[in-house]
Amino acid sequence: MTRELVILGSTGSIGVQALEIVEANPALFSVVALSAAGSNPDLLIAQAKKFKVKVVGVAKNADLIRQALPGVEVIDGPHASTEVAAISCDVVLNGITGSIGLAPTLAALDADNRVALANKESLVAGGDLVLSRAKEDQLLPVDSEHSAIWQALIGEKKSEISKLILTASGGPFRDRTDLSGVTVQEALAHPTWVMGPVVTINSATLMNKGLEIIEAHYLFGVPYSQIEAVIHPQSVIHSMVEFVDGSTIAQGSPPNMKGPISLALHYPHRVPAATAPIDWTQSHTWNFAPIDTDRFPSVALARDCGAIGGGAPAIFNASNEVAVQAFVDGLIKFTDIVSIVSASVDALRSSAASKLRDLSDVSAIEEDARRTAHESVKKVGA
Repeated sequence: MTRELVILGSTGSIGVQALEIVEANPALFSVVALSAAGSNPDLLIAQAKKFKVKVVGVAKNADLIRQALPGVEVIDGPHASTEVAAISCDVVLNGITGSIGLAPTLAALDADNRVALANKESLVAGGDLVLSRAKEDQLLPVDSEHSAIWQALIGEKKSEISKLILTASGGPFRDRTDLSGVTVQEALAHPTWVMGPVVTINSATLMNKGLEIIEAHYLFGVPYSQIEAVIHPQSVIHSMVEFVDGSTIAQGSPPNMKGPISLALHYPHRVPAATAPIDWTQSHTWNFAPIDTDRFPSVALARDCGAIGGGAPAIFNASNEVAVQAFVDGLIKFTDIVSIVSASVDALRSSAASKLRDLSDVSAIEEDARRTAHESVKKVGA
């Protein structure tokens, strides 16, 4: 039976790959709605036509898109993705980048849609809210690291987990000792993955791995003390689970997101030939190394924020979004990114541990974090 999909962030990397999976498997999937920011209207229009969608959600360029898609309902405005996420379907793929993806995640869960979650910020900013809404098997991970852990845990007992081990490519600077002069172009040149600019820079600072540690805590209910991260430059082993008897189960495949995306869309089944397997006729060398916490303090900072709980992870994420944009805009140095995030967490520590009761609480603490981070950017750039 064909599964009806809603794809949020359809013009981004995750959305584009998901639609390639749909195109290759028309007997398995159909698309009923798409949403995107609207900054690439030509691509969104082409996607809507190719997949004959009934609804499109967009934040900008709505008139242009509406004119190009007669007969298609075009929902516009800042809450378009949230409205689209609530359309009844089999699976909502949330491929939005940033904490703006939280409201659509909650809307999809409340509508009893299964959520294939590529928006890690939903759990970082509002993990307790998301988990309180999600039923069993309603929230499935799309990040390759969390998909790997999810696959390794199938049929296993939680009580027998010793630790979760997330792998990190190390980004473009894993072997560079002096990071003070890093340019935006260098930070965007990821050696393994092709991703959007925010995720790519987060990978360069290893901030992305910090976010993923918090995400793993919420997804799998494992204490932060049992979640680690290691550098694995080849990005073939996507993550591992170590068990109490000393055994480690790893999930491996070439660095391609189509495997994790397709599994989340078609679970509990796998999509044949979703991605190319490892070529065992060739020789392979895979390396693992501990993270240099002096050069990459973001992972320890994320772990601290996770331990504080409450709004601390939301502060961590929101202030990072501001700092990354400031770096892209040439206002601060690469090494200032984590410093600004750390300063924001320290400045708001007294309110950080407060429990987030609803979406408005999350929005309020994120607003405080962004304001604090903007002030730090001005001081650094002065």
